[in-house]
Amino acid sequence: MTTLRRLLDSALVRLAEVGAGPHDDEETRLQKALLVLIAIVILPISAIWAALYLAFGAWTGWVAVLYAVISVASIAVFARTRDFGTLLNIQLFDIALSPTLSMIPIGGFLPTGGVGVWGILAPLGALVFRGAGAGIRWFMFWLILFLASGLAGTLLTAVSPFPSWFSSLMLALNISVGGTVVFTLLALFAKQRQDALVGLRSAQERAETLLVNILPGSIAERLKAAPQSIADQFPAASVLFADVVDFTPRSNGLTAAEVVGLLDRLFSHFDALADRYSLEKIKTIGDAYMVAAGVPEPRSDHARALALLALDMVAATRSDGAVGDLDLALRIGINSGPVVAGVIGRKRFLYDLWGDAVNTASRMESHGTPDRIQITRATYELIKEEFVCEYRGTVDVKGKGQVETWYLVGAAG
Repeated sequence: MTTLRRLLDSALVRLAEVGAGPHDDEETRLQKALLVLIAIVILPISAIWAALYLAFGAWTGWVAVLYAVISVASIAVFARTRDFGTLLNIQLFDIALSPTLSMIPIGGFLPTGGVGVWGILAPLGALVFRGAGAGIRWFMFWLILFLASGLAGTLLTAVSPFPSWFSSLMLALNISVGGTVVFTLLALFAKQRQDALVGLRSAQERAETLLVNILPGSIAERLKAAPQSIADQFPAASVLFADVVDFTPRSNGLTAAEVVGLLDRLFSHFDALADRYSLEKIKTIGDAYMVAAGVPEPRSDHARALALLALDMVAATRSDGAVGDLDLALRIGINSGPVVAGVIGRKRFLYDLWGDAVNTASRMESHGTPDRIQITRATYELIKEEFVCEYRGTVDVKGKGQVETWYLVGAAG
């Protein structure tokens, strides 16, 4: 059984290569292989039918031979030209006309065992390869031809050249074998569509996963439900900026892979910390990391959550921390206040924050001290009961003047 399966798989691979072009996509290659496979499956059946009819002295057996010759010739030409449309037209006309017209000289429907029913493969083939419109047109063409040929054979042929048992046998064969071929064709079509649907679902799942990785989950759901601009106002949120101290001069001595690997490990650890506190990573900008609390889902403990995250980030970069071997130092700044959040762009989505609270948080980082967490009064007032904070004094911030700041030292008690 294993050997037979390998042989069948090998045959299918060779069939897929017949007439296949180097630029064909997977769908086109599958259609070509399927059409050639169907044509080849019908060839031995046409040979048996030809032998049976000729054995009883019916010259129409040569029609089955002519069908086989045309079919093989069209496949040979297709292998050279790769013209799928021409191959399909020849195969459709060949299977529609040959068995159907052969009913005329040998008595019509009953004496031939309804051999013209094989012509139904033409509209089915058109349906599979060209869609519903072509399938309907080909079905009407075959149905009219089938009824006309059967009626003409009944009127023009007075005596059937076949004994009644032979006609009954042919009727059974035409229905059973023809039905098997039709079922196989539909099964292959269904399998093709099922595989395509699975591929589509897989691609959709990958796209949705990627969207969730880029955007907050609730924002991704809103975009999928109604693709439009998203802009939200949050009256109370906290924003954290972290930056690697002197990263640019250090990276000058590293390869590109080493720079990316270092930042990937550092920021992946920060991502895990952010997930631990259910915080929203907004973006990374070079060696800077931005995260927020209270967006896109409001929460009353937004300042507390960011304070815990900031302390963990600093602890992780110490010599005994989770990423201490990277030998990096951080400047971290936090501010709290109202922010505007939304999605900008259509080609590459980005969920971002705007407002004075965001700008001030950035200034807290840039005007901060290595290995320290600098916070504004707005954040200090929200966390002073639960955390130890050290008053730094005022800092001259561009565009804002003198701003009171504190260093976040640790959790109280």
